[in-house]
Order: sequence, then structure tokens, then C-alpha cells
Amino acid sequence: MNNSETIRRIVDEVMGKLRETKEPAPVPTPASASPARGRVARLVAPETLEIKEYPLRPIRSDEILVRVEACGICGTDTHCYRSDPFGLVPLVLGHEGTGEVLEVGSEILMDGVGKPVRRGDRIVTSILETSDTCMIAKYNPLKANLCDDLKVYGLLPDEPDNPFNGYFGEYLIIRPGSSFFVVNDMSVDLRVLIEPAAVVCHALERAKNCGVNLNFRTRVIVQGCGPIGLLMVAVLKTCGINNIIAIDGSSGRLETARRMGADETLNYKDYDGMDALAAAVGDLTKGLGAHYGFQATGVPAAFAALFKCIRRGGGICEIGHFVDGGECRINPHHDICKKEITVTGSWVYNSFEYPNAYHFLQRAERIGLPVTDLITHRFPLGRIQEAFDMALSQEGIKVVVESERRPGAAERT
Repeated sequence: MNNSETIRRIVDEVMGKLRETKEPAPVPTPASASPARGRVARLVAPETLEIKEYPLRPIRSDEILVRVEACGICGTDTHCYRSDPFGLVPLVLGHEGTGEVLEVGSEILMDGVGKPVRRGDRIVTSILETSDTCMIAKYNPLKANLCDDLKVYGLLPDEPDNPFNGYFGEYLIIRPGSSFFVVNDMSVDLRVLIEPAAVVCHALERAKNCGVNLNFRTRVIVQGCGPIGLLMVAVLKTCGINNIIAIDGSSGRLETARRMGADETLNYKDYDGMDALAAAVGDLTKGLGAHYGFQATGVPAAFAALFKCIRRGGGICEIGHFVDGGECRINPHHDICKKEITVTGSWVYNSFEYPNAYHFLQRAERIGLPVTDLITHRFPLGRIQEAFDMALSQEGIKVVVESERRPGAAERT
């Protein structure tokens, strides 16, 4: 037998043994039954939340069923809780949420960036698509966030057969036409922060388009160190801004601002009036004032005061007034015209900005910014009233409501 025949024989013997010992193909695990009922925390009147169990209807071919894991309480949630400013009661609040996919309709194949979506995936949702009659979206899709009929989960009225429209519940039904994203590679805490992160990423993009050059040497003020202001500090630091001044009235929040990347902090309570605070800003900016300011307090008087801290040729982005907080008084000559100040507004976000938001959060963690430390309090769904009380007290920063696994809950087959 020559060498080639010997080699062929050895190869045949080895391959035969491999075929004999090959493990059988794994048997797919049957999908577990989906829930038949679920609880929601329904806002039935101002400052009145009612936890109630409802039937969970079968999803349709263009819907997704999600088991809610957690949801942050937003400032908009607290405004709705206190006074129902949008006239939506009764409804289930909660839009800073995330959860696990339990069922996927047959028409749903991929998320907003082309990732396949399957049972067990972790997802977040963005805005629902606007109606076909929206003229703003029709003529400028990049401005769809300005549509009057913009819809967001947690700010939707109940449907006759579906109260599962917000994240303050055990389940959520994702409607047709919604934007959603698979984010399996992120912790639940990071996922809860994606929605507010989208708000600050949108604000940064608005600021970039106002004619002020934001770069490594730009001196930037962030006024207001609530969750949005602190995330604004973090996104600026992540993008390379090295001169960030945070202003707030809480020493604890100012310390958190430093951890998020602020280089200087000013407590306005330490100064006798706005002129004195503006002078302190001048001391930090070579007497000129900041190049740019992000206003994140939601307080009209604070917005008016910020003009005194901005240098000539600078700019301001208003990001804090998501509800009507009233009016303020500015001097058009001194505050805007004489200084050639550029003022821009920032309103929520567009769905295509969500990928930017979760990449920002991942990058922030990689460079050592403790963004998940913004979550200071956690409450189970059954204690959501306490969670809102904590959020309104402003003792913490980001309050999160977590869904509980209930043993023995009824399931449908």
C-alpha cells in the first residue's frame, strides 16, 4: 500500500468514528406559557394610583408582548401624577422602561437598527410613529419629534381591551409602528437610562447646530443637576468637553455632578443674587462668561438668569421645560441682541437617536463615569406610591420601579 492510500484509509477511519460519536441535535425547549392576566399601576386621578389586575389579551401579528423589568420615574411622570397637565387620566404612566420579550408577532422581524428580535431579548421602546396626517413629519422627517400627535408609551390613554400601555405595570404590549431596540448587551440599570440619555443626546445635537463651536476648550454651564442635568454633564464629558461648570442648589447633587465629569461646581445658594453668581462664573471663565449653557432646571427664573452667565457670541439650549412652568422676564437688548446670543430649544428626541444614546452610556462606563449611580432608589411595583413620594421629595436622583415576579400567576397556553 502506497503512502496516499494509507493516508486515505486513516482519514476514512477517523471520520467514521466522528460520525458514530456525533451528539444528536438539541431538542428545542418548548416555549413557556404566556400570562393570562397582569397588574398595572393606573393613575385614576391626580395623586391617586390604583394597582389592579386586568386580562392580558392575545397579541396580534404586528405586536410584541414584553414583561417589564424596570422603569424610571421621569419629571414628566411626576407632573402628570400631580396635575394631569395633558388631560390623559386614566392611564398607566412610565416611559423610561425596559423589559423581556415574551411573544413576537409573526410580522415583526427586526428592531429599529435591523437586529432580529426573538423571545427572551431585552428591549427598550422609543416614540410611536406619527400619523400620516402630520405635516411636520411629512415634509421634514428629521423633525418628527415636533409633531403635535407624538406618542410615547406611558403617555397614552387606555384602550378598551388594553391597559398595558405604560411601563408601570407587569407587562407592555408594543403597538404596530413603534420603534424599539434590542439591547441584550446592557445591564438593566443602563437600559433604564437610555430614554433620558436620548433626551441629552438630542440636546447636544441641537447645540452643535447653533453656531457655537463646542470643542475641548469650550466652557459650558449645566444649570440644574437633576437626572437630565447630570446626564448632560456626562454626555459632554464623554464627548471631550473639558471645562464644565455645574450649577445647582444641592451640595449632594453637585458632588454627583463632579463624579459625572463636572470640573467646577457652584451652589447658587452661596451667592447673594444672580449678579453675584454670574461674577463667580466670570472668575472661572477669564471674566468673559461661558461659551454655552444647558438649562435643565424647568424653573423659568433660572432660564432668565442663565443669560447673565453667557459670554457675547455664546448660546443657550433650553432642555428643562417639558411642561408649562410659567413665564419669565428677560431683557432682549442686554440678554440677546447686544450679546448675539443664540437660543435653541430641545424637545424630547427622534427614534433614530436611541442608538446614539445607548452607545453614549456604554462609552461613559468605559471611561469611568458611574452613570448607573444616578439610580438612588428602587421600589417594587406594589410600592409605587412610595416611589412617587420619593421622586417628589427630590431626596434621591433617579427613582426606579421594578416589576416583581409573582409565583403562581395565572398563565395562558
